[in-house]
Amino acid sequence: MENKNYGGLDSEFTAYETAEIVVLPVPYDGTSTWLKGADKGPDAILEASANMELYDIETDSEVYTRGIATLDPVTEASSPEAMSQEVEKQVDKILTDKKFPVILGGEHSVSIGAFRAFAKHYDKFSVLQLDAHSDMRSEYEGSTHNHACVMARAKEVATVAQVGIRSSAIEEKENIMPDRIFYAHDLHDAKEGNNWMYMVSQKLHDNVYITIDLDVFDPAILPATGTPEPDGLYYREVLNFLKLINERHNIIGLDVVELCPNEINRSSDFLASKLIYQILSMRFQNQ
Repeated sequence: MENKNYGGLDSEFTAYETAEIVVLPVPYDGTSTWLKGADKGPDAILEASANMELYDIETDSEVYTRGIATLDPVTEASSPEAMSQEVEKQVDKILTDKKFPVILGGEHSVSIGAFRAFAKHYDKFSVLQLDAHSDMRSEYEGSTHNHACVMARAKEVATVAQVGIRSSAIEEKENIMPDRIFYAHDLHDAKEGNNWMYMVSQKLHDNVYITIDLDVFDPAILPATGTPEPDGLYYREVLNFLKLINERHNIIGLDVVELCPNEINRSSDFLASKLIYQILSMRFQNQ
């Protein structure tokens, strides 16, 4: 993976010492079970981000001026457990230095270390998952740190809410909390319009960590992921939902995972890059 900085920024905006936001690439793809290539996701997001306009229309802001430092990628890949420990160590330092972490996956197992780092700094926080898959297996293929176990691990250190889910294994039912999972078909069929967004908010603590598996999006708009599922969410409804979460909660960190780049269609890379920038723009607009 090449060393690139998020946004393709000039050096005056990328120094770690002065940056308010820190991007940590984790190009790990050790436990994925169908299409491989998520290890190429961080680099594809960084490359696409250099082609964004850095003025955000909706917030009338340029969040990059707060400084966005991009760290060297995490290269520990000997096991998902070892990778998670290294992510935990690095995110712990970012939080200790009072900066806002953005983790770029890689497969979803990269989030486990981040959850555990945040648990050291917050007595109470929630993990808000946007995903096609519930990821609630206790263990899978001999590992408790498999990408299919990520929310089972999140539940050990935080309260959780799961949004956009439309794929789950029967053995996950014992870990799933029915009042904290919002299935995609229910969101699509909701007669109350956007009321589900407020219902999710009510399940969350004030401090919220957001983990976004890009397969939450319908493959019609984001096909480049390792485990695409039909009947997903669309960009505007996800963005409007996150706006509401930002208005009602304190977003403390973010990860975006499971981009599996496709050289023929680079729009998925750009969607991921733009999504991160718009979340950062709304998160910092009033500070």
